[in-house]
Amino acid sequence: MIFENTGLDGLKSDLAYLDESAEKVGFVRWQWEYYRATYDFKIEDKKTEAEYYLRINTRAIEGKLEKPDTVLQIEAVYLGKATFPHGLDYTGSPPQPVLNIANKKLQELKTLLEA
Repeated sequence: MIFENTGLDGLKSDLAYLDESAEKVGFVRWQWEYYRATYDFKIEDKKTEAEYYLRINTRAIEGKLEKPDTVLQIEAVYLGKATFPHGLDYTGSPPQPVLNIANKKLQELKTLLEA
């Protein structure tokens, strides 16, 4: 599932501040390379015991990710259900409690990044 109208698409931040803000909200920078990084937040559906990941994709628009002053731009926000053995399914419809948590986390991050 792709999140539209989060207010995060196109937002820019330096790597150090984005890392700090994302960590405060509970996101972890998992995948990264010199020009892009992915921040994930794990959401567990207690009812079905399914795991979902709220994923924020970013791209470096100034510098490389090895430097804290690199400027990143948020490109997209996704929510996917974890699949075995490893992967994410973005096509399903997550339950409302999972969506509520995802929307809350996105709003918290947006508030920090706009401060």
